[in-house]
Amino acid sequence: MVNKILSIQNTSIETLGNLRDFMENDGYEISTIQAGIDDIPIDPRQYSAIIILGGYMSVYDNLTYLNAEQELIRKAHKNRVPILGICLGSQLIAQALGGRVYKGKKKEIGWHDVTINSNGLADIFKGTNSERIRVFQWHRDTYDLPNTSKLLAYSDMYPQAFRIDSIIGILFHLEVNYNMIRQWTEEYISEIKEENLSIEDILTDKKKEFENLLNSCKIVYSNFSKIVNSN
Repeated sequence: MVNKILSIQNTSIETLGNLRDFMENDGYEISTIQAGIDDIPIDPRQYSAIIILGGYMSVYDNLTYLNAEQELIRKAHKNRVPILGICLGSQLIAQALGGRVYKGKKKEIGWHDVTINSNGLADIFKGTNSERIRVFQWHRDTYDLPNTSKLLAYSDMYPQAFRIDSIIGILFHLEVNYNMIRQWTEEYISEIKEENLSIEDILTDKKKEFENLLNSCKIVYSNFSKIVNSN
């Protein structure tokens, strides 16, 4: 079995975060590429799994490298290579496999509650103690999911997680840690101001939120790794 995971970064500051430690502890070799700079691989079969991370761009921007990522997603689906798509990554999956991505009515930025349905509790969120978990969000786009997908989680405004065969899409962020979010708030400060938020709203007195987020990330990674090992 191939023991290499491909990580596609769509911006330099949106990384694997806590997922990297989990993967390296399990003995995976991580191959990281920067979309827009490095070539997107053509053959997904050289990897045990693919992780597609977030970014400020939109699927409908018709960027060459985002189109190449969608083609990789379709090939991975055909060849049963597991994918975990986070935020923009989940939007790319939805669009590539028959859904539609578009600008939502309102941005979700900061800490929000997400509801996990019965499908999710029996799947990628198995082991979660509650139907509602508090997660970190930073997105404006949403999607109409492909007909072949199974909804796993949702918020008051948008679908939040889904599965298509061995492919998982999650709109929110579980992988982030304090330093990552702090960097995002500095880089995307104009968005925070537009939403009448502050850095303090997002980072101050959030120890419990970060602890719960890390626990949720461990659960999702554990369940995703089972998908990887079963393929």
